[in-house]
Amino acid sequence: MRAIPELPDQTNVLVISYLTIRRAIGISGLALPVVLLVGGWITGIPIQDNMSSYYHTGMRDVFVGTLCAIGVFLFCYQGYGWAENWTANLGGVSALGIALCPLDFNSDPLLQKSVHGYLHTFSGGVFFSTLAFYSLYHFPRESRLEAEPHLWERKWIYRTSGIVILVSMLTMGIYLFFLDDDWKQLLTSYHFLFWMEWIAVWSFAAAWLARGRAIIADIAVDVLAYSSELLLKKRHADSHPGLKQDEDLQKGRLDETNSNQS
Repeated sequence: MRAIPELPDQTNVLVISYLTIRRAIGISGLALPVVLLVGGWITGIPIQDNMSSYYHTGMRDVFVGTLCAIGVFLFCYQGYGWAENWTANLGGVSALGIALCPLDFNSDPLLQKSVHGYLHTFSGGVFFSTLAFYSLYHFPRESRLEAEPHLWERKWIYRTSGIVILVSMLTMGIYLFFLDDDWKQLLTSYHFLFWMEWIAVWSFAAAWLARGRAIIADIAVDVLAYSSELLLKKRHADSHPGLKQDEDLQKGRLDETNSNQS
């Protein structure tokens, strides 16, 4: 008689593997800007105009290695159907393009002297667009299919993450395409692109950590769910004051009964 394969154990291993990949992508994104900034400060490297400029500093290995790791993780990630698989593959290719096709030294991302410089700029746009699409479409859909706890709060985190990425991209696009040189020089002196990229990277990291059910992300989801529940109760009580009075009266009677019995 043929033995029945142990599908539950295999399924558990598969789920753990997917959670691990999601967490690895999220942690990589969360750590990248911090390590670049702090590591650069420790080694005497000033804040660069953008993260890509760290390629031409002593933090090159951190920048290239982290993006290559994210690219490989995205290639390994398999989702619900061909559309998500292609999205992950496109994100993986673009991450590798950012890492392996450096921006020209001390240059405007739109004014490059080399082919690899333009490939870098194009890959950056594709990378952030792909991650925004994950947050806005794939993650909310997957969360519903898997019936994750606190579904509304998780969808809110995913979609907020995607919107923040798109707003960051729009802001960087306005900076690159529409501002005159004086405004560009002013914002560049404050490292505008670096901080906007940081916001976009942390936004996608938050979505992937929430999707990977990381402890810190689950705590944030629980806090958000509890806050939403309290807010709904308060609105319900304000809209039905008589019901609240009845509940308070009933609670008072119950407390009085318990005190008499004791």
